[in-house]
Amino acid sequence: MKCPFCGAVDTQVIDSRVNDEGDSIRRRRKCGVCDKRFTTYETAELHLPQVVKQNGTREEFNRNKLRVSFTRALHKRPVPTEYVDNALNHITQKMLSMGEREIPARDLGEMVMHELKLMDKVAYIRFASVYRSFSDVDDFNMVIRDLDKQAKSRKRRVTDD
Repeated sequence: MKCPFCGAVDTQVIDSRVNDEGDSIRRRRKCGVCDKRFTTYETAELHLPQVVKQNGTREEFNRNKLRVSFTRALHKRPVPTEYVDNALNHITQKMLSMGEREIPARDLGEMVMHELKLMDKVAYIRFASVYRSFSDVDDFNMVIRDLDKQAKSRKRRVTDD
């Protein structure tokens, strides 16, 4: 690490500490040439994949844009903000674990739908109606029937155990 005061590259680490959140390291350093001390911070550099939209354009992943999608779907629903934060973290972690440089917007939308289905069925249907471009009541009915089947299937598994 180069000294910010004299530009010398001969610096040594005097002390290292992990911050309270555990996601960065604070290092106290001392310059071997001018004897001045300074602090550096080390954090992991994470590169989320770019989102490839339906029309082929690419854009940087935007966590706030994803949050807005959740907020719209969950409007006036009794879901705590921490659930949304957890869902956003699940999606981000899944994207990082994929190790891809690009992700289709469709895959990202499916991840959002999965999280909403676990969180709130009404929000899930709201999001699905826009995301899948529902054209009539039959589209809604089909999704509701699928949700109902899954709920009944889960109940049967619980009572069988």
